[in-house]
Amino acid sequence: MSSCCRPTDKTDSCTCAATEILIFPCSGGSNVGQLANSAAVELTREGVGKLFCLAGIGGHVDSFIESTKGAKRIVAIDGCPVKCARKTLEHAGFEVSDPHVVTELGVKKTHDFDLPPADVKLVVEAVKRGLGR
Repeated sequence: MSSCCRPTDKTDSCTCAATEILIFPCSGGSNVGQLANSAAVELTREGVGKLFCLAGIGGHVDSFIESTKGAKRIVAIDGCPVKCARKTLEHAGFEVSDPHVVTELGVKKTHDFDLPPADVKLVVEAVKRGLGR
């Protein structure tokens, strides 16, 4: 078992195992980065895909790189037009099959971290549409 593969509290499965759809949110220091992260959590809860560690990709952690190679689709949810999530994945040699940018959905970038549930839902629905769900 690799260093990142530790069973979760709820299952005996590896927490970094490859899956068909991996979701990499920006998680940046603004409302839209946090909306990207919250949407990725919700998409994972709904079983749409699996939230995965962008920092592990940026750090070129072997186990995360190998698990990502097994993904059929790679979703990047960026908060703003800087597209840090997408650029991090591309820098590591991955092609993003499903890119999304929260500000392109009409959400204004601020530093207010009180995230309206309607904004989270907006991002979740956009990703699901992009995946054909």
